[in-house]
Amino acid sequence: MAEIEREAMEYDVVIVGAGPAGLSAAIRLKQLDADLNVVVLEKGSEVGAHILSGAVLDPVGLDALIPDWKEKGAPLNVPVKDDNFYMLGEAGQVRIPNFPMPPLMNNHGNYIVSMGNVCRWMAEQAEEMGVEIFPGMACSELVYGDNGEVKGVVAGVFGLEEDGSIGENTEPGMELHGKYVFLSEGVRGSLSKEVIAKYDLAQGKEPQKYGLGMKEIWEIDPEKHKEGSVTHTMGWPLESNAGGGSFIYHLENNQVYVGFVVHLNYKNPHLFPYMEFQRFKHHPMVADLLKGGKRVAYGARAISEGGYQSMPKMVAPGVALLGCSVGMVNVPRIKGNHNAMLSGKAAAEAAFDAIKAERSGDELTAYETEVREGAIGKDLKKVRNVKPIWSKYGLTASLVLGGFDMWTNTLGFSLFGTVGHGKNDADATEEASKHKPIDYPKPDGTLSFDRLTNVSFSFTNHEESQPAHLKLTDAAVPVAQNLPKYAGPSARYCPAGVYEFVEEEGKDTRFVINFQNCVHCKTCDIKDPAQNITWTTPQGGDGPNYPNM
Repeated sequence: MAEIEREAMEYDVVIVGAGPAGLSAAIRLKQLDADLNVVVLEKGSEVGAHILSGAVLDPVGLDALIPDWKEKGAPLNVPVKDDNFYMLGEAGQVRIPNFPMPPLMNNHGNYIVSMGNVCRWMAEQAEEMGVEIFPGMACSELVYGDNGEVKGVVAGVFGLEEDGSIGENTEPGMELHGKYVFLSEGVRGSLSKEVIAKYDLAQGKEPQKYGLGMKEIWEIDPEKHKEGSVTHTMGWPLESNAGGGSFIYHLENNQVYVGFVVHLNYKNPHLFPYMEFQRFKHHPMVADLLKGGKRVAYGARAISEGGYQSMPKMVAPGVALLGCSVGMVNVPRIKGNHNAMLSGKAAAEAAFDAIKAERSGDELTAYETEVREGAIGKDLKKVRNVKPIWSKYGLTASLVLGGFDMWTNTLGFSLFGTVGHGKNDADATEEASKHKPIDYPKPDGTLSFDRLTNVSFSFTNHEESQPAHLKLTDAAVPVAQNLPKYAGPSARYCPAGVYEFVEEEGKDTRFVINFQNCVHCKTCDIKDPAQNITWTTPQGGDGPNYPNM
């Protein structure tokens, strides 16, 4: 597509992604200089359409960015009132007391929020300041300058033919150039992945690790609703099969967020993360809460879990990676939005100083320094060993040793140093012959649901005549390699039922990609054992339309 001539628009800063990081950067830039030309490009149909998070929000990022957020009506309406931790067995649960936990695990002063609605509010603040925000504008390519620097993006390509070629109805999009480009695409963004590879930004770092987070919104019996209540669980149903756990957050209007996270470094390719989530809801404690209620929304996304030691270099000529493009989630706290906001603020301040000094297209090293040495680095360094200890030694060791390590880190030292992660999540997958298949109960349609029914509650839509945005490096690999060796794990690890192996009598097995189901979680790009699937962005406005995730 390089031969296409496109119009170009010039900006001071081009921001890809209207999540908490990108919007924070846009707001901070305008706070520093109202005359800066700032544009935010969002692939979702509206701001918030692709935002999915737990979420219990630590307001420290918002406090730093917009200190009077309360007066300005930010949708932080439900302060956390109580914190509960449980270890589940199949038929019961044991409460883990709060007192042995390090202070950083305390949710006092935090809020149960819809991050989609928080981002919608942040977008309003940004637009009032003069930021241009264009939803429905997917950024499909990077534009490079003469010296190899990132100088912009291609956005707004629509109407490609099914084979990816230009047709008579194709809109070629435009180039948006900036003195600096910020990539705040969220986890495993396609442009960020390209930048990390091109400039070798992950050299010398531990591999990034991921979890798959799935979430439903339920309306429940008002008598069971406890606004402000936060519950986390570990143990059943995953037990020794995989790391992970659940969250149950009571927000306003008798609604509850019910979520489940599966760490993607699991070994057994027969594991079916979505069905583990559905099975979890049949635990007596959860089933009793949801009985008589109704599920009103569903979604899924990957979560960056590598933490401090997995953060790649964040800057290259002309470009900076923000928020989850770097991986700033504090795993034991299950929080990353505050760090995403702080990263956006830091990137904006570095770019403002550079532009004021009449620089452009260079590396914003001041941004990287602030992230690693400032509040974000301090937040992540304290908990850096919890995930690798869990991965290597199991849940019990993580609770004991990881908890001990967090306590000592609050005092400024660690007996463990920095524990490495080792393999990436694709390499962690073992051959199917080493593991037993897992028998999952059939969803009952009341508490648990089949994938395709649930995907309809993500309000996902894709224009079906466009090229599939899920690309295979080698089309033969799924049937020739992944099916016999790993029992076709893509049919299970995808939480939206995109991939299936179809057997027809007298014919060879076919690998089918139902890309129209895709909720843009990126799990396939992460977990495929052959690393044969690449997630790219479909045309703008496509994908899920999350209401208030």
